[in-house]
Amino acid sequence: MLAEADGTVPHGSDSSMRTSSINNKLDQDSSILISKMENMERFVIPYSSEVPCDHNGQRMWWAFLASSMVTFFGGLFIILLWRTLKYLWTVCCHCNIKKKEVQKVNNFANNQAADRPPKGPDEKEEAPASEVGWMTSVKDWAGVMISAQTLTGRVLVVLVFALSIGALGIYFIDSSDPIESCQSFYDDFTLQIDMAFNVFFLLYFGLRFIAANDKLWFWLEVNSVVDFFTVPPVFVSVYLNRSWLGLRFLRALRLIQFSEILQFLNILKTSNSIKLVNLCSIFISTWLTAAGFIHLVENSGDPWENFQNSQSLSYWECVYLLMVTMSTVGYGDVYAKTTLGRLFMVFFILGGLAMFARYVPEIAALILNRKKYGGSYNSTRGRKHIVVCGHITLESVSNFLKDFLHKDRDDVNVEIVFLHNISPNLELEALFKRHFTQVEFYQGSVLNPHDLARVKIESADACLILANKYCGDPDAEDASNIMRYTLYHIWNWKEGDDAICLAELKAGFIAQSCLAQGLSTMLANLFSMRSFIEIEEDTWQKYYLEGVANEMYTEYLSSAFVGLSFPHICELCYVKLKLLLIAIEYKSEQRESSILINPGNHVKMQEGTLGFFIASDAKEVKRAFYYCKACHDDITDPKRIKKCGCKRLEDEHPSTLSPKKKQRNGGMRNSPNCSPKMMSRHDPLLIPGNEQIENMDMNIKRYDSTGMFHWCPSKDIEKVILTRSEASMTVLSGHVVVCIFGDVTSALVGLRNLVMPLRASNFHYHELKPIVFVGSLDYLRREWETLHNFPKVSILPGTPLSRADLRAVNINLCDMCVILSANQNNIEDASLQDKECILASLNIKSMQFDDSIGVLQANSQGFTPPGMDRSSPDSSPVHGFVRQASVTTGSNIPIITELVNDSNVQFLDQDDDDDPDTELYLTQPFACGTAFAVSVLDSLMSATYFNDNILTLIRTLVTGGATPELEGLLAEENALRGGYSTPQTLANRDRCRVAQLALYDGPFADLGDGGCYGDLFCKALKTYNMLCFGIYRLRDAHLGAPSQCTKRYVITNPPYEFELVPSDLIFCLMQFDHNAGQSRTSLSHSSHSSHSSSKKSSSVHSVPPSNRQNRSSKTREPRDKQKYVGSKRVLFGFPACTMFVCIEVCVCVHKAVTCALLVAVVCAQCLHSYFVYLFS
Repeated sequence: MLAEADGTVPHGSDSSMRTSSINNKLDQDSSILISKMENMERFVIPYSSEVPCDHNGQRMWWAFLASSMVTFFGGLFIILLWRTLKYLWTVCCHCNIKKKEVQKVNNFANNQAADRPPKGPDEKEEAPASEVGWMTSVKDWAGVMISAQTLTGRVLVVLVFALSIGALGIYFIDSSDPIESCQSFYDDFTLQIDMAFNVFFLLYFGLRFIAANDKLWFWLEVNSVVDFFTVPPVFVSVYLNRSWLGLRFLRALRLIQFSEILQFLNILKTSNSIKLVNLCSIFISTWLTAAGFIHLVENSGDPWENFQNSQSLSYWECVYLLMVTMSTVGYGDVYAKTTLGRLFMVFFILGGLAMFARYVPEIAALILNRKKYGGSYNSTRGRKHIVVCGHITLESVSNFLKDFLHKDRDDVNVEIVFLHNISPNLELEALFKRHFTQVEFYQGSVLNPHDLARVKIESADACLILANKYCGDPDAEDASNIMRYTLYHIWNWKEGDDAICLAELKAGFIAQSCLAQGLSTMLANLFSMRSFIEIEEDTWQKYYLEGVANEMYTEYLSSAFVGLSFPHICELCYVKLKLLLIAIEYKSEQRESSILINPGNHVKMQEGTLGFFIASDAKEVKRAFYYCKACHDDITDPKRIKKCGCKRLEDEHPSTLSPKKKQRNGGMRNSPNCSPKMMSRHDPLLIPGNEQIENMDMNIKRYDSTGMFHWCPSKDIEKVILTRSEASMTVLSGHVVVCIFGDVTSALVGLRNLVMPLRASNFHYHELKPIVFVGSLDYLRREWETLHNFPKVSILPGTPLSRADLRAVNINLCDMCVILSANQNNIEDASLQDKECILASLNIKSMQFDDSIGVLQANSQGFTPPGMDRSSPDSSPVHGFVRQASVTTGSNIPIITELVNDSNVQFLDQDDDDDPDTELYLTQPFACGTAFAVSVLDSLMSATYFNDNILTLIRTLVTGGATPELEGLLAEENALRGGYSTPQTLANRDRCRVAQLALYDGPFADLGDGGCYGDLFCKALKTYNMLCFGIYRLRDAHLGAPSQCTKRYVITNPPYEFELVPSDLIFCLMQFDHNAGQSRTSLSHSSHSSHSSSKKSSSVHSVPPSNRQNRSSKTREPRDKQKYVGSKRVLFGFPACTMFVCIEVCVCVHKAVTCALLVAVVCAQCLHSYFVYLFS
């Protein structure tokens, strides 16, 4: 090896070389020495390893660079040479292989001709192929070692990356030193560390080379090139005892793998985060690498200029230069002076500018567009949180928060975490900010386990999934919510899981209004949290809002009530505690829990019984828990009932029978043996004899298999279809008209949920109201599969907007007209979603009717047979169903209209002066019970969370007695299954139902004129076990003067001293009356398929007379065409005849011949009058 120097040079092993081309800071003696040697003759001297450094500016950079180049090109040459030889070997041996194959084929043919099996050479050749050679084993082992799929591979990959970054850090430290310097390996600590790193890189390179399938492509990889130009120079440095900064900056290219490393560690999981890290790592690695090259050439100078044109630039100044160059700013304070540097800058500007213009905006977009509501929820110690997901909109969230965070609840120490995959709009974001102390929002999907982990779903107290009530495809919405739930955990209703079926509850609320008008409004207000609004003026709004402030609460009853009957406790709570107790959770001897609504005297209170109360706030309900007979018996002010010393003593010495600790605000998780089913008030074997008489024929299926609903054999839809003329001849009255808008493409609303409460088995058969559906036949055919097992159901094909169809079904004589629509979600404009229902309602209200029902109004006492008057003192008022009188104008027809958009309620009443911005529950149609919107059910989510048994109570009240067993049957068969009457199934009829009681006449008439509501409450409870809970009052009753307005409004849970008026209708929970069906014992079974209806009362305030005993009749069915028209039990009274008879009429059609079958013989004059009326 040769070195070039000027003159004779003294040398030593510890001297350092400082050239002017590196830093231009040579010491004074060196400058003098060089100046003296300028005129001396140049000569070449040999170089040896014993003389590593001198003072004449000798450079060895080419030795470091040559080591890398030789390694790279030498390896590349060997790989190409090996491939060439392998290719030549394959070509040369190709002919031999063909000859062997031909020989094998010939041998095989000869063996087949000789009928001998193939010889063994094939098997001998296949055997070695199945064996794995040692080279393949080594290759597989190396692949496992570097594979990120194994723990060892992941550790090795991460370690290599970390050491590469460490080597880059050493480069940053050494960049402050000269480019080339003479330093001993044993004295340079950074060089020793870098040597250790590179030894490890060399071993890792060998593993990668062995595992590589294509050695050529591996040799040209970026990581391989980095190793070629960084590893060999380190070994040269040890040999020469000098260091050269050189191309060690290439270690910055390892940053490109940063995203892969983070993915191996499961840190990066989303596509946006991976893309962001990729862009940043590529940009930074390119930037740092280019800065390292500029630092090398500018501090070294051009070789052809003898390194005389160098300039001293630090590495970070080069980083700054590259940034201002890429950004096209170019301040000019730092620039390249060398030719190599300027040439590099020319090409770098082209690529760097393109990279800067592409990568930087994309990086900025990813950072700025990162989810504003990302991150994770940090739980607060001692504070529970719930997760709310599903349909998150401004309406659903505001309704939920309004009820969940209501001030009437106890202190709600719960944080609400909303999770939705769409960021909130400005209005929803403002709503979250107003409740920022208790509400947090995170953007994500409940179907993503990572997002569930972000909101700490595993530690959440509950997960609430809100449904879209206005979706166009209910089945798809239900499927989405089921998927959200199944990802959360497995369904188990016994552990507190609840499913709220909005369609079922909505139809149940409307059905209960058919039995007691206005009940839907009362129930909706009870299960929603409303603030008390005080009105000084004596208006109907004052009394309505006082009732609206009541809600449903649960609380455990005090031990002072143990052993008392339910009516006794209910009276004591109402009179003394100012609380209304309507139901209890009763545990049987088998420790099965059941919800009992207004049970009779036979139920005695147990220790730890949970009661369901109607009160204005949760603090009032605490009185039932704190009540002590010894301490509070003489207290008249219920506000003074607080926790007494007796209670503290019980708390210090708890009884073994004490109730379980309450969860949330009075709720209790259902225990595994708790079943939300109805419990009979009597043992099945102790049913009164008259009930057994009514159901004496056990071989006839009158009820479904659970005994909860009336049932009949399935009927073909053609047999229940009525034409207009047939409907007119049927003379319907006291029925329910259901006007339904829908077509073939409409989503099914679930009419079965509307019919089931009206066919509950706690009604006697003659008390069932006939139901007539008016609507599209195509739509009703789709619903009929769920309706064909219910008795007294008819269909009139048509449209609810046709007055001819409405008159045909005698809408002026109906007990209730229900207006529904299945086309509510097909219109983009929300204000037009209810156009059909509103038009139908206004159309009915504008109709005029003649008072010409004639003999159907013969209900005066003069024509009532002796002993059939229900209003007699000996009769029970539980039969006093309120009937509407004959109306002459459609505005007096009882109507309930379903609305989708709450604001559309303003169009239902033309004389209503409500502000369009008024909340739904404050509007007159809702207060009167003539409008119902599904939005009122939003509060059921929070009500169910705080009171676990509330949903069971609601479903028991509005569905007519649906049980989990029945739901399972409907899910499997989609229809009710008939069952034989047994003592067990008949016992299920013994349950309460809601009704309205008139005060105009009957046993409570003396309290109707100026009496107190509290006296009525106590009398009804003591005498008839009826539990009163509200009033349905005429709107102008408070004026004291007669009014033509027939509108009524709801008053919930009036106070004891509330004054009654004769026109009031009382909401009450009635016990099942076994004696009511005794008069029906002779009824033939064929009458179950007929249309029967109760007659109209002459006054809306009177308690109507009882149904007369009916005689059996038979229906003729023609052979060629059996078409049912209908049967009608009509009460006739004629002045010309002193006889008063009840005639059961069945009208049939047989070959255009109409006949009437009379079950009683009357005088000719009566028959003549009857046929004149019938065929007119």
